[in-house]
Amino acid sequence: MTEAAFSILVGKTLAKITGLEKGSDAVIFTTEDGERFRMYHWQDCCESVSIEDVAGDVEDLIGERVAFAEESTSTENPVGVDVSDLYQDSFTWTFYRIGTNKGTVVIRWYGESNGYYSESVSFEKVA
Repeated sequence: MTEAAFSILVGKTLAKITGLEKGSDAVIFTTEDGERFRMYHWQDCCESVSIEDVAGDVEDLIGERVAFAEESTSTENPVGVDVSDLYQDSFTWTFYRIGTNKGTVVIRWYGESNGYYSESVSFEKVA
């Protein structure tokens, strides 16, 4: 398994996506060529990282060539997000934007910790 940039999906056609729901800590992207990529967080002691929200229609990605795939992070809370039930000592939002000519999906991950553990999301080719 090797680390890959999320943008490696550009130009590929996705056949299947699993794990793309709130609370998930791993997503598998499978291309029509049989390649598999995993977006995940390796959980440790005193932190938690998982999908907080998925915006857009995931079906717009299936069977279509990926036009763009971008990652960004922020340590600011997104406007309009209720954080009253979220741990806010140390936190990171990670956004994955992926789009085809049919539409765009935004995967929003939320990572929190006591400040000593990773809040990041990894992306790697697995097959």
